[in-house]
Amino acid sequence: MIVDAHHHLWDLGRNSYPWLQAEPDPEAMIGDYSGIRRDYLVTDFVADGKPAGVVRSVHVQAEWDPDDPVGETRWLQQVADQHGFPHAIVASARLEAPRVDDVLNAHTSFANMRGIRQMLDRGEGLHLIGERGWERGLARLPAHRLSFDLQVNPDQLVASADLAGRHRDLLFILNHCGMPQERSPDAFELWRTGLRRLAEQPNVVAKVSGLGMFDHTWSVDSIRPYVEEMLDVFGVERCLFGSNFPVDRLYSSYQTLAEAYRVLVDGLSADEQRAFFYENAVKVYRL
Repeated sequence: MIVDAHHHLWDLGRNSYPWLQAEPDPEAMIGDYSGIRRDYLVTDFVADGKPAGVVRSVHVQAEWDPDDPVGETRWLQQVADQHGFPHAIVASARLEAPRVDDVLNAHTSFANMRGIRQMLDRGEGLHLIGERGWERGLARLPAHRLSFDLQVNPDQLVASADLAGRHRDLLFILNHCGMPQERSPDAFELWRTGLRRLAEQPNVVAKVSGLGMFDHTWSVDSIRPYVEEMLDVFGVERCLFGSNFPVDRLYSSYQTLAEAYRVLVDGLSADEQRAFFYENAVKVYRL
């Protein structure tokens, strides 16, 4: 059984996703994404994931209209109430906003709400760690029983470790292995060093997800060093499997992805494999 700890849904006919509805960015890290500029509904996700063993899932905010962050949560709760998936929702919020508590209160009125992701690996997010107003908003999350999905680049991992140390009552969930985009030995070492600093903080867990974004023609062998490093640094008990579908659908089928991870964790015990694919996500996202 699998709990997919990181996937997205979108309905372009009903909702607003500026990045998908504008002309594609030719410099996008994910490559040519014309193949996902179409509806990806819960029925599509279930059709992709169930044959691979997916029984529960966590939806992570998909860059819905930033002026209406609660609209995405409202829609997803309606989807979940009708279809059963997703079982948990990680929503969007601008934590630096002066009325952020109003947004968090609105989000948490929905039963499946579990956390916030505000991406720090791009744009204005690159400058938010250490900014007093933003960290004040971040510090409000535990009062709302919310975790924080931490999306940062390798050169932000050390600062993220310090951030987690300043907010020890908040659970941080590292997204996409810490975004290891570059493949040089120096880049790997920078990433590895930052991961180890971050993993020193006991209030951080990590998603092993999204590696196709950085390796569009990936194979089991090409992603093996990154998966093994994540498991070594954080330990199996702090790692969660995520598909990043439908973005990673650009690079493989769901079954191909799931089977690759089963090969990569084949050396773990049955209990460890169950923790990686299922139990850890159940615990982290209170499923």
